[in-house]
Amino acid sequence: MAEMISLSPGAPETPSLPRGQTGAEYDELTRSPRVSRRESVIPDLHEAGRERANEGDVSILVGGTTSTPRPPMAPPATDIAEPSKSQELQKLIPDAPVGSVALRKPGSYVVAMGNKFGILNWKDQSVTTVAHVDQDKPNNRFNDGKVDPEGRFFAGTMAQELQPAVVERRQGSLFVLLPDHSVTKYFNQIDISNGLDWSLDHKTFFYIDSLSYSVDAFDYDLKTANISNRRSLYRLEKEECIPDGMCIDAEGKLWVACYNGGRVIRIDPETGKNIQTVKLPVDKTTSCCFGGKDYSEMYVTSASDGMDDQWTARQPQSGGIFKITGLGVKGIPPYAFAG
Repeated sequence: MAEMISLSPGAPETPSLPRGQTGAEYDELTRSPRVSRRESVIPDLHEAGRERANEGDVSILVGGTTSTPRPPMAPPATDIAEPSKSQELQKLIPDAPVGSVALRKPGSYVVAMGNKFGILNWKDQSVTTVAHVDQDKPNNRFNDGKVDPEGRFFAGTMAQELQPAVVERRQGSLFVLLPDHSVTKYFNQIDISNGLDWSLDHKTFFYIDSLSYSVDAFDYDLKTANISNRRSLYRLEKEECIPDGMCIDAEGKLWVACYNGGRVIRIDPETGKNIQTVKLPVDKTTSCCFGGKDYSEMYVTSASDGMDDQWTARQPQSGGIFKITGLGVKGIPPYAFAG
């Protein structure tokens, strides 16, 4: 039976757990300004080539639509942010919606935004486009992405949302940006390309197309980046709602943020079962990753888009980023793009 940890709004609560289990607590890291969607968060391991691991820091935050009013169906305003050495938040606002950002070995970042891959140089605030995708689908944009153990940047697309989690179906594709900046498309007919990660032995690729309500697995060839033998690893229960972002821990278990489910769940890939649930005080949990000095802290992003005044009043922390401690498990360092 899955372990349940429920965290209520207000003061963090450490629930009673079976013997040998540790409790979990959360802190809300960001409350103002509240954003309507945050989709990606990664710990930063370098700054100008130097390792950096400030306690409790999440160095790259990717916001979605801001709380600034805009005409209906206008492209969302997006930002990339990182704390400076003085701990003041610095922002770069690109010219397209940001789906995901990843570390890059030479000391900058790789970004998937709009329908293009780019290289972000934080020092001069520039983004250099290196490749375009889905040019025959102007309504498409990148969503979640992540770097594989060999330094390739995987990211998938989706149609612009008509409303939260409502899109024109089967418009997206999964792509990989190779170190030489060439692009390979793996497959199409995707609704909302979302969470992805690799097993600790690098032989399995895990992937989420949100509206399939499934976490899927593929056989993975690390040398060639070939994926094959797709199968469903775990189908979400009704109360878990929509699978969104995903990460893997040091024990090889998957953590999935459940959009509209107000939780992250821990899945055992060996059994295909949910073995732990951590509830948060917001419904629209969107993504998760491990960070901190020893990767023992989990960071969970959330959204507030589509919420009416009553819902917002009930869950004022929506759109914030949460830090969860006391899980009793650690994450692994993120891989950096090799190009």
